[in-house]
Amino acid sequence: MATETESKQAKADESSDYEYRTLMSLLGVSVSKHLLDEHYTVIWANDFYYQLIGWTKEEYETRFHNHCDLYYKTDPEEWNLLVNTVTKALETKQEGYQLVSPIRRKNGERIWVKFSTAFADEYVNGYQVAYSVLTNIDDFVRMQKEQSVTYDNLPGFVAKFRVENGGFEFLEANGRFRDFFGSDGQECLPYGLTNYDTEKNRATFRQNLPLMEKGEPVHFTLQSKDPSGKDMWMQVNAECIDWVDQSPIYLVIYIDITDITEQRELQKQLEERSKLLNEALQAAEKANKSKSDFLSRMSHDIRTPMNAIMGMTAIASSHIDDKERIQDCLSKIEVSSKLLLSLINEVLDMSKIESGRITMADEEFSLSDILQSMITIIHPSVLEKQHTFDIHAYQLKHENVIGDPQRIEQVFLNILSNAIKYTPHKGKIVLDIKEKPSNRDGYGYYEFIFKDNGYGMTPEFVKKIFLPFERAEDDNIHTIQGTGLGMAISQNIVRMMGGDIQVSSSYGQGSVFTVTMYLKLQEEKEFDLKIKAVAPVLVVDDDQISCETTCQRLEELGLDSQWALSGEEAIKMAASAHQESLDYQAIIIDLKMPGMDGIETARQIRKRIGKHIPIILLSAYDWTEYEASAKAAGVDGFVVKPMLRSSLAYALKRYVLKETKEPVDQSRSKLRKGIHTGKRLLLVEDNDLNREIAVEILQRTGALVDIARNGQEAVDMFQAALEDTYSLIFMDIQMPVMGGIEATRIIRNLKRADAKKVPIIAMTANVFTEDIAESKAAGMNEHLAKPLDLEQIYQIMEQYLCDVGQQSKE
Repeated sequence: MATETESKQAKADESSDYEYRTLMSLLGVSVSKHLLDEHYTVIWANDFYYQLIGWTKEEYETRFHNHCDLYYKTDPEEWNLLVNTVTKALETKQEGYQLVSPIRRKNGERIWVKFSTAFADEYVNGYQVAYSVLTNIDDFVRMQKEQSVTYDNLPGFVAKFRVENGGFEFLEANGRFRDFFGSDGQECLPYGLTNYDTEKNRATFRQNLPLMEKGEPVHFTLQSKDPSGKDMWMQVNAECIDWVDQSPIYLVIYIDITDITEQRELQKQLEERSKLLNEALQAAEKANKSKSDFLSRMSHDIRTPMNAIMGMTAIASSHIDDKERIQDCLSKIEVSSKLLLSLINEVLDMSKIESGRITMADEEFSLSDILQSMITIIHPSVLEKQHTFDIHAYQLKHENVIGDPQRIEQVFLNILSNAIKYTPHKGKIVLDIKEKPSNRDGYGYYEFIFKDNGYGMTPEFVKKIFLPFERAEDDNIHTIQGTGLGMAISQNIVRMMGGDIQVSSSYGQGSVFTVTMYLKLQEEKEFDLKIKAVAPVLVVDDDQISCETTCQRLEELGLDSQWALSGEEAIKMAASAHQESLDYQAIIIDLKMPGMDGIETARQIRKRIGKHIPIILLSAYDWTEYEASAKAAGVDGFVVKPMLRSSLAYALKRYVLKETKEPVDQSRSKLRKGIHTGKRLLLVEDNDLNREIAVEILQRTGALVDIARNGQEAVDMFQAALEDTYSLIFMDIQMPVMGGIEATRIIRNLKRADAKKVPIIAMTANVFTEDIAESKAAGMNEHLAKPLDLEQIYQIMEQYLCDVGQQSKE
């Protein structure tokens, strides 16, 4: 029989697996987990995987036994391509692979998909595990084919050439070109751009080739031979449309001008038309390339919060018996999940981003919470590139403000993620926060300065950094992924808040982004530490600015302080004070210091003064990997930089006064538990997993929950129930049999008193402006977006269930 520990671990693994599956289902993309065996066996896949291939999970398992080789049995070429790609990636020790290939759906239709697969350091039954994301790019491939048809129907002969090594390499051409010159590519043009060698043609080449090697547009006339051997004269218009490996790619259009009597008029018209045509082609190719690149660049931005989610999940699993650590991990997972959701929402609603129609929230929050959430998300990336990251807070008197914390955090993360990406390894990144004098009553004026010593930007790129899809063209950074949207979105958000964002940069030396904004102030609470200033607090940090700002915070709390810039100096000061029986009240030590780090400093201080003085370790990073060694060295606790007044007060209360920490948000949760006992709700949801989540959330309030699996069931249940049975209805929008919009209209038109007044809340993944307008027009009171936000749900319930007289909003 399994031991109790094994049983707990099994439950923990089951819980983690459930959270992982839930997250993958909510992402809205096809995600699957495979064994790298001879079948590429599917271990797990979310609903969108089966929607993509057209088979249900049950059908797929019954017919193919989760074996991909059986699924590809009728498409051996695609299967061999997939196997060869995976094999090559494994043999060359790559982290994964990408592949574009068609797959066959259940109905026989073949669609094009993009495989983005990562190999995991995980083995099942001796086989390595791989995680795959399948993206449907069928529309994009069809668009390329349509563009090819358009290309073939352009007037005249059209071809593409690469200019290199003093000549021309034929790349591709339309049908008219091939019919005239032949279809053998380079062999059909033995004399450069034509099939006829004359001194005049050679002179024309000698004159124009240097210009084309520079990528300049050219226009000239060449003599050719038609298929019957007859002389022809061609007006050639060539425009550089791309550069590959430092070689220009030219689009060349040939126009037959053999009829000399019409040559002048034709030449004038054709030059104008060819110029417009080339400009149109360039614009179309640039737009298509930007959108295509956007999909691949998104990978990094999605992986940043995903990395935090998976990392915190792993930490939670390894501390399953530590309630406080689990609570901390869950809080950080929630923060990262919200960031991931906001990114997906912005990508899906491009029109909203480009037009700046983003709604700003008005919530109470603490700047300290934003900074700690931000540190949690960027921490893995900072560690990966071995950067130094410091945060300095100057004269920050008001930490608690009112605004849109998620949008502010989004702006800061956009800037910081760029600083991390575009700064070489072991770089330095600094965030300075300043509260400056405000000329608006009730508002604080804040300045956030982000500095790095990275690659920097050219003056030309600085001018267009806030334009959508723009990325710097630089050999140093061409391999770095990015969407090209972050700074455009950030500028929109900051300006909607009435603030501003400025950038200055020196190429090769680094960049400085300055964000200024007004934030409404909350009513500040007085800090009552109940600590007598019997002795100063010692602050130890190699960064003098950090020492000074921390000492300022201590002074604001009524405590004296001293500081040291190294571990060695701190040891001497602590030992000297101890010998004179004037021990410090507490010692705050930075974790990362050159020479002797914070842990070793704490160990040496403990040897000299004993265990009675609280030692607090200070870090701008997550301390998980250092926790065991730090506690063994005698460290009492940990605090995250920057040392804002609230976090410093909390640390002193906990580690000096030994006050216990209150669980995060528990007070609010206790108030809600059982608050709606006796109320009956109707939940209308067709998806089993979403229904399970919603029922759990709603039942925590004490409410009774009845379930309908589609709109028709909801209508039938409402009609069969006595009047006023249901106090609230949560309604999904897209459902089989009958959708939520139609069901709401029917309920509102029923001949009974409660049909008009029962609150109906949309609970749906349809989140666009037009979706919200449609649900309101149908008679719904509110519109909640999936994934579900507990706070928002509870606020809605308190609003409608605590107001008996609430009527339907027109």
